[in-house]
Amino acid sequence: MRVAMIGTGYVGLVSGACFADFGHVVTCIDKDPSKIERLVRGEIPIYEPGLDDLVETNVREGRLFFTLDGAEAIRTADAVFIAVGTPSRRGDGHADLSYVYAAAEEIAGLIDGFTVVVTKSTVPVGTGDEVEAIIRKTNPNADFAVVSNPEFLREGAAIGDFKRPDRVVIGVNDVKSDVGMRASTVMSELYRPLNLNESPLLFVNRRTSELIKYAANAFLAMKITFINE
Repeated sequence: MRVAMIGTGYVGLVSGACFADFGHVVTCIDKDPSKIERLVRGEIPIYEPGLDDLVETNVREGRLFFTLDGAEAIRTADAVFIAVGTPSRRGDGHADLSYVYAAAEEIAGLIDGFTVVVTKSTVPVGTGDEVEAIIRKTNPNADFAVVSNPEFLREGAAIGDFKRPDRVVIGVNDVKSDVGMRASTVMSELYRPLNLNESPLLFVNRRTSELIKYAANAFLAMKITFINE
């Protein structure tokens, strides 16, 4: 399958490299010229054990690409992942979703044919609804589905966590509808290599998926707090 990964931060780069290693053709997109230039030269901007070899192998095999202009990659993709930053806003601490919404608007003007738009970034519950509304408003004739697929990667063990997860959460609305079934098929195909490891794909409602990510983060923070005490 063809995948476009918007954002080459920790989540985007690791996810893109792992999907490429699964055999998919992945194009990682970023607006930062220096970051893309470094990646094209084979320099990894983050430290993650094994990531440099994984990137080098899949670039050499013609499955992993890096670009500033993702128009063609998005246009031909079966799935477009949004893996941009959602930093806390100054003042109120709420997640800044401007990058997510900007990505959604860009995607809307480029997708051609049925495309699954996947939010990989950590976002508040209901963000998927807003992403869907933005795409629908920008391109009323678009044939697409918005899916939530949160990440549960630990720094230092991210590749192992991606390839041998204890669960893969996929949020799809109206899973029994035509659009929902097509989206579920695409997501199942993307993660098909994990079936060899019997990793469960958990299909839930989109808002439920977004809530699961926040619940997992909150539980992790609580455990760390108790350990520190």
